[in-house]
Amino acid sequence: MKITVTNKASKWFKNEMGLSDGQSLRFYGKVYGKTPVHDGFSLAMTPDNDTSDAYALTNKDGVNYYVTDSDEWFFKGYDLEIDYDAKHDSPEYNYIENNEL
Repeated sequence: MKITVTNKASKWFKNEMGLSDGQSLRFYGKVYGKTPVHDGFSLAMTPDNDTSDAYALTNKDGVNYYVTDSDEWFFKGYDLEIDYDAKHDSPEYNYIENNEL
């Protein structure tokens, strides 16, 4: 799994969530909601600086964005691209199929 964060999304996370260099943001699946690839589950995030059990991790502009081993099930077979949606002033999450089994 690969996580990609666009420049505009990085700026949004820093401005709206107050993230600064050296901090981390964890993405995970939660019950209820819907994504393009899961019915009954949605994507959630929380500031969490413990990246020791990262399944996937990327650093953008000094901030770590990651998924833990325990949430591999939610992302298995997909890369996560995080962009910015100006119309809704929020992140936009795109799940891109990969060859991961």
